[in-house]
Amino acid sequence: MRSIQKTGTKEAGGKLERSRTSGARYVLLRPAGYPLKSVFQDNPEVDDPRLFERYAREQWYGELVRPGCYLFDRRLYPDFAFKVVKANPRVSVVGSETRIVVERKKAEAAKIKSEVTFDDVVGQEEARRKMKIVERFLADPEIFGKWAPRNILFYGPSGTGKTMMAKALSRETKVPMIPIKATTLIGEFVGEGSRQIHGLYQRAEQMAPCIIFIDELDAIALDRRYQDLRGDVSEVVNALLTEMDGIHSRKGVCTIAATNKIEFLDESIRSRFEEEIKFRLPNAEERLSILARNVETLPVEVGALDLAAISRLTEGFSGRDLVEKVLKVALHGAIIDEVTIEQRHLEAAAAKAKKETKEPPAEMFS
Repeated sequence: MRSIQKTGTKEAGGKLERSRTSGARYVLLRPAGYPLKSVFQDNPEVDDPRLFERYAREQWYGELVRPGCYLFDRRLYPDFAFKVVKANPRVSVVGSETRIVVERKKAEAAKIKSEVTFDDVVGQEEARRKMKIVERFLADPEIFGKWAPRNILFYGPSGTGKTMMAKALSRETKVPMIPIKATTLIGEFVGEGSRQIHGLYQRAEQMAPCIIFIDELDAIALDRRYQDLRGDVSEVVNALLTEMDGIHSRKGVCTIAATNKIEFLDESIRSRFEEEIKFRLPNAEERLSILARNVETLPVEVGALDLAAISRLTEGFSGRDLVEKVLKVALHGAIIDEVTIEQRHLEAAAAKAKKETKEPPAEMFS
């Protein structure tokens, strides 16, 4: 190798160091992830170690490697980092004969973090009844074959328990769930969105049986009459349809999506769901049950309350409304007044929430 004159610059110093270092015989890499937090923290999967080795040698030819340093992908996964775990010699340069190996990730047992049970989802008896189908499938995916309930759609007003039902299903069946909001599937670069969808389903397949829960599906799946379909959104939708159609066989993977606006969904996506499960607003008896369950967990002293009266005052409220707009607001009011939670706090919170719901937005008059 020809000598390099030292120029005093950092770059020249790096070239000089490389010129005096022998070629690496062996390099062990560990996937380290992206410099910034991403939707998916998974590692790109190496399908063919020999093919990856050739790809890596061409990309990092001449790179100085030592244990602890990082190599950044510049092609398929821009900026994805690999940490050098071992190098032989310890300080060496990647050459045409370097053997490059990616460390295999140890399989980790999936942990079910949700504490939600079916009993926590008040009402929604029809939805609970239909969940038995998915429960049976997740208990023994092999016996279902082509009859597997692969794609389920939850729909109904916001705050009615769609996410809670999915969490309860995960806990009760002891099956891991990957929750994700549809908007986070839209990538910043061309092709990124489809890669994320593919990666999501690959991860689920490795954890199978597994539930993929996609919330706010309408964010990417609105009928073309209601949106100008951007290229990046179209790419995500097409990738999602490919996975839902089963072109890639994903045994033991069940997709559950949720939307508040089923009437606006694109028919090409809606038609992929073999089961649609409706969630409705709670009736007076169910509202009373939700209030009673949550009052027991309030962190301050509670006075004599007529929860039945509050239930009657809150017709049209979802379970989330009762917790966030009535009980939580009442709690804050009691803390400010430095008293126990009283009936007046609940009534004031309910009246305020109802007024805010009925009032038209100010911009309508501007």
